[in-house]
Amino acid sequence: MNSNDPTNHHPLRDVAQSPEATARYLADVQRVLLEIGDNLEILARETRVHLRATHVDGDRWYHARLRAQPVERALKAVQRNVDGLTKGLETTAYKRNEFADKVNKLPGERRQKELEKQRKKNPQIQPAQNSFPQGGQQTPQHGYSGPRSIYDLGQNRESA
Repeated sequence: MNSNDPTNHHPLRDVAQSPEATARYLADVQRVLLEIGDNLEILARETRVHLRATHVDGDRWYHARLRAQPVERALKAVQRNVDGLTKGLETTAYKRNEFADKVNKLPGERRQKELEKQRKKNPQIQPAQNSFPQGGQQTPQHGYSGPRSIYDLGQNRESA
């Protein structure tokens, strides 16, 4: 099955193929979830106030609070899940961009590895530099071309 098949086109296919479009879409979903999270916070606060204020005849002062705790915990769990979703969406957008960057760099890295392999297989041999360029005569600019001891000075001795 071809993913570009026009008979089976899904509107999110174009979004999934572009990292920028994916980031925009995830940001929109995150924005909606943040609004839902804000509404859940208000709902949890109002629910808490109402449930803890509901007393029945024969209740002690803490009975309403004990009855409200399961509802408060459930709302808190929903809020935690919504917060996790928003963080997950942000992480997903970041990882999608990171994936696109890695894919874009991959051909260059492979080309570099191939060039390195070629250099290892076929090393460039440098011709050795000839230390005696004129038929075995030493040149005076080399450090070891002078006399080796005072007996080699011969007639060219200079007084100090």
